[in-house]
Amino acid sequence: MSLVTNTPNPPKENPVTFQCPVLTSMNYTTWAIKMEAIMDAQGLWESIEPTTDVVVDEKKSKLARAFIFQAISEDILMLVAKKKTTREVWESLKTRFVGAERVQKARLHTLKSEFEALQMKDGESIDEYAGKLVGMISKYNSVGSTLDDDELVQKLFDTVTEKYIHLIASMEQYSDVEEMPFEEAIGRLKAYEDRLKLRQGGSTSKSSLLLTKTEGQIVSKQKNKAPSGRGRGWNGDRGGRGSTQGGRGVGRGRGDQHDRK
Repeated sequence: MSLVTNTPNPPKENPVTFQCPVLTSMNYTTWAIKMEAIMDAQGLWESIEPTTDVVVDEKKSKLARAFIFQAISEDILMLVAKKKTTREVWESLKTRFVGAERVQKARLHTLKSEFEALQMKDGESIDEYAGKLVGMISKYNSVGSTLDDDELVQKLFDTVTEKYIHLIASMEQYSDVEEMPFEEAIGRLKAYEDRLKLRQGGSTSKSSLLLTKTEGQIVSKQKNKAPSGRGRGWNGDRGGRGSTQGGRGVGRGRGDQHDRK
């Protein structure tokens, strides 16, 4: 919301433009600070917090009230529209939103604990873990707070698994981590993760090929050591002939003895 007003005795061609913030359910504290500064610069803040023994100028009070009405949404406007003085309007808004801010502060405290407890799990990818951190950004925004890039980058580096430790140590040594965008930190860790997967995939393929080759060699050796069918058959025949010859020998011996008798 832009308001154009004139400074005391200014040149007519040089109006001062003030950008009034719009009050929402999430920004009362910053809104109040900015509105106080704007009205103070215009000499209107005394209509809200008058000094001792000073009678509030009715015209200034109406002007300050108009300032506030232009800086609040229509649904909030209906809550204070019947307030007659600027001070009444201001106090009504303060009463409504300070209570809500206390709830937000309690929620923010819970979110900070949740953020501090985040740790990357074994087997979790960079994309999956980064998604959790990005989700925290939205949660912080919902209570009127923010997570800066340096907080997110440091959290990422401190809580990833051990396999990234060498890359992080190198980045901290050769890069300005405090100025690094969160997206860049994720990108570097993601590239490193992809390289690890590629190397592990290559090692697995080589191991499988070596195992297959070794198994083939073992099977080949077993075939070479096994005796042939001809050898077994020949030994059996030989044994059989020996027994037969023995039998014939015994028979002939008995026959000869019988003839002699």
